[in-house]
Amino acid sequence: MSIKVSRHFVLRKLHQLTGILPLGIFLLEHFYTNSKALGSVSANRTGIQLFNEAVGDLQSLPYVLFVEVLGIFVPLIYHAVYGLVITYEGKPNAGSYDFGRNWLYVIQRVTGVILFVFITFHVLNFRFGLIPGLNTRSVAAHPDQAFQIVRGEFLNPTILFVYFVGIASTTFHFANGLWLFLIDWGIAVGRRTQRLVGYACGVVGVVLTAIGINAALAFIH
Repeated sequence: MSIKVSRHFVLRKLHQLTGILPLGIFLLEHFYTNSKALGSVSANRTGIQLFNEAVGDLQSLPYVLFVEVLGIFVPLIYHAVYGLVITYEGKPNAGSYDFGRNWLYVIQRVTGVILFVFITFHVLNFRFGLIPGLNTRSVAAHPDQAFQIVRGEFLNPTILFVYFVGIASTTFHFANGLWLFLIDWGIAVGRRTQRLVGYACGVVGVVLTAIGINAALAFIH
């Protein structure tokens, strides 16, 4: 017997998949590159040198524009737009049913909206330098000045706070999304397994938050 798969089912699965691959991998790479700003004591190299070199290496990759457009921007736009559709159509009931999963559902949607605004701001600010009154230089176009560009923005307490909120929202959204992905795709089966996997994803979220904030602070210290 043939099974009719609804368009909504396919779009939702694609939404989940793009949140893990490639966007999840891009998030981890982003934190790794930003952590270069911490410097290396063993190699006696400063964060300025290591971060600028890391940005330069990324920009010198073959077909980097192709990778950015098809590997990052297209999945990101789809995930963000369809996520807003899901949020609009959602029916949160945390106020009526005070269960943990109900609140996680709400927070996942709230952080999704925050990320839509934050990532738009982040890309326009650092990738293109198009936010009026802020940075006017693209990090990608000036990799030799990348550290100084980011530092100049983060020295503004308001901008730094915005990035702290963005980092926390990103790591929660990713960690909780990873948990939901493992459940919905039949990888974490059974109540006990799902609970343990949920704890593990929570730890992942906390660790990534600490890494992201620590890397951001490296630019101003």
